[in-house]
Amino acid sequence: MQIETNLHKRQGNAINNFDMVLPPADSDMAAQVFKDPYLFDFLGTADPRKEREIEVALVDHIQRFLLELGAGFAFVGRQVLLEVGNRDFYLDLLFYHLRLRRFVVVELKAVPFDPGFVGQMNLYLSAVDDLLRHPEDKSTIGLLLCKSKDRMVVEYALRGFQKPIGVAEWKTLLVKSLPEELKGSLPTVEEIEAELAQREDEA
Repeated sequence: MQIETNLHKRQGNAINNFDMVLPPADSDMAAQVFKDPYLFDFLGTADPRKEREIEVALVDHIQRFLLELGAGFAFVGRQVLLEVGNRDFYLDLLFYHLRLRRFVVVELKAVPFDPGFVGQMNLYLSAVDDLLRHPEDKSTIGLLLCKSKDRMVVEYALRGFQKPIGVAEWKTLLVKSLPEELKGSLPTVEEIEAELAQREDEA
């Protein structure tokens, strides 16, 4: 499966600032833990429009999601409450990485990367470090999974930022497309979805 999904080309590919904010040994290991893009084919062909839809679907398929994240990730929870001042904040997904000995905050975005996401992640990482981290744990890492990203914008947004953050895309596209000779003889994804929607309306 990893060969078919070109894991070797995706591993260690997420844009990050690990080399600037982590010790060299931790930086190298953390960089190899994250990939880009993440493939969520198990979510089906429908393109989720809202972050909550992605989150619910990933939790519904948590075993497959953990396989896509890679070895060492342990699922802690979804919509994890952080009480900061007089406000409540909710983390989309919280993991603990056994080899890195760190919490990993995963924020899901159904839109392209926006520099403002880094500020939001900063708050989450600081709060997890203060409220959830044990003394023997290392500082928390953030992973922003966006629908798309402009590499230059991400690099500028992370430059000088003092907390470890990785930014990667997520995709639901099937890894392999149909052979050219079959494309004309089989319905498209859109046609299948339209047919299913019509049957639901009739039922």
